[in-house]
Amino acid sequence: MAEPDLSRLLRDTMRRRRLTPQAVADLTGIRTPRIRAWAEDGADGPIRPTARELAELADALALPLAGAAAGSRGSRRVAGR
Repeated sequence: MAEPDLSRLLRDTMRRRRLTPQAVADLTGIRTPRIRAWAEDGADGPIRPTARELAELADALALPLAGAAAGSRGSRRVAGR
């Protein structure tokens, strides 16, 4: 089974934890419009997350980093991990 894309991973996690994009932004320090864009378009949309942003999302939402990285770039991993 393929890894879920960042969009689905973010939406599912935010829904389960009842978090808004603003709440995720407050937890991570990432701007709210970027969170919204990733929730709608995933990491392959016009606004792409950096490795650091993926790590911050994974930490804040208790997601496995490899899962967040894979969800954003297919099977690629975050450099240095």
